[in-house]
Amino acid sequence: MRTRAVIALAGLVLVACGEQHEDLQAWIKEQDNMPRPRIDPLPEVKPFEAFAYNADKDGLVDPFKPRKIEAPKATAGSGIRPDLNRPREPLEAYPLENLRMVGTLAQKKEVFALIKTPDNNLFRVRKGNYLGQNFGQITEIDEGSVKLKEIIQDGAGDWTERVSTLQLQEEQEVAKK
Repeated sequence: MRTRAVIALAGLVLVACGEQHEDLQAWIKEQDNMPRPRIDPLPEVKPFEAFAYNADKDGLVDPFKPRKIEAPKATAGSGIRPDLNRPREPLEAYPLENLRMVGTLAQKKEVFALIKTPDNNLFRVRKGNYLGQNFGQITEIDEGSVKLKEIIQDGAGDWTERVSTLQLQEEQEVAKK
């Protein structure tokens, strides 16, 4: 008796599953009867042509060897070079962007600038001292800025001069409440 009940129940389940998808079957038949768009054939694949890069034989530039860009004759060898034999000053250990001018001092007609480092050390500098990592020598100090002449290397490997300015930055103390 139980087996007949199980068989009858299994038959009912199968009949119920078949009836639920009648709308899906109708939609599939409808789509089969619709006109189909024309699909263009795939383009023909052209075979890849290999190129043997031989810099020595063909007179081409070897991309793995460093080379110097040649500057025009008029500007080549300007003679500007940093003095690599002089003793380095403490403020040359810091990038110029990390140094801050926080004030000026005047003693016996000489003007000094106060420079603060990222580790909160304060240095007094004058005209002729060096700042930054690009061989920057101070050329002028006024109330609001320090002007310096840096010697940098350009893309061709030649040394050129660049004028930079370090502006006065006011200390902003945060009041603790």
